[in-house]
Amino acid sequence: MPTYVMLSTVGPDGWSTIRENPDRIHAVRREVEEMGLKVVAQYALMGQYDFLNIIEAPDETTMAHAAVTLAARGTMRTTTLQALSVDDLVDTLHANLD
Repeated sequence: MPTYVMLSTVGPDGWSTIRENPDRIHAVRREVEEMGLKVVAQYALMGQYDFLNIIEAPDETTMAHAAVTLAARGTMRTTTLQALSVDDLVDTLHANLD
């Protein structure tokens, strides 16, 4: 399955919910997995972004649907990037050498 990195920034309403109910973070993970994605890892960040999620999805459409669904709630913004392992990149580069 393709791997994606989702960086998220939580808005004031989202932080209010998290402060009052920290387990909401785990609930969102379950919701994402119910959309057909696999959350490989989650990290809380200190900086420009609040959370980093490593996600496996069957395809771009499924990942896009999840990202739009989460963003539509209005409590967070996301930036999603497709990730390729370094080993896969090296293999691809070797395969395309002349």
